[in-house]
Formats: sequence, C-alpha cells, structure tokens
Amino acid sequence: MRLVAALGLLLAGAATAIATVALHQLVWGLVLAVVATSITVLALPPGWWTRLAFVLGFAAMLGWLTVPRAEGDYLISQDWQGYAVLGFGMVLLVVGVSTLPRPARPATDAP
Repeated sequence: MRLVAALGLLLAGAATAIATVALHQLVWGLVLAVVATSITVLALPPGWWTRLAFVLGFAAMLGWLTVPRAEGDYLISQDWQGYAVLGFGMVLLVVGVSTLPRPARPATDAP
C-alpha cells in the first residue's frame, strides 16, 4: 500500500512541477504555485513514502523540463521568475531530505 501511495505522490509532484513551469511567467501564477506547493509539502507527513516521494517527483520533472528543447529554447525563462522556480525546486529538495525521520537505533541492554 505504501508503494502505491508513493507512486501517486510521485506523479502528483511531477504534475505540480508541470503546472508550476506552465504558470511561472505570470506573477500571480508563480505565487500561487509556490504557496500551494509549499502547503502541500508541509501538510504531507515526513517520510520516504510520503513527503520525499512528492518532492522527488517535483524535482525530477523540474530537472527534466530544464533541458533545452530541439528548437534551442527553454521552457523555464531566464529571468527572475525562472530562477525563482529553480531555486524553489532546490529548497523543496532540501526540505524533503532534511525532514526524513532518523533511523531507529537498536535497543541496548544496560547492565
């Protein structure tokens, strides 16, 4: 069941990145994308199968959309909105990794 949830969140993160790139030229679209994505990431519980899956889907799709197209142009603009989207993707990746739960330590018997 966790794998299905992780795949769903991975796809949701990728779809959110596509919407973010599509709207980042409009100031209100960029603000809406940053606020909605931030709230979603903070609402998801930290973990490998939840928050990190969403963030990895977002970051992977954002990275894939950064590659130049065949015509030689880019989907992400080279202005403050484009750099804001790329910086936001990096911040999300750092938040997703840094909020992972610590591994459980084995119980030690004290004599």
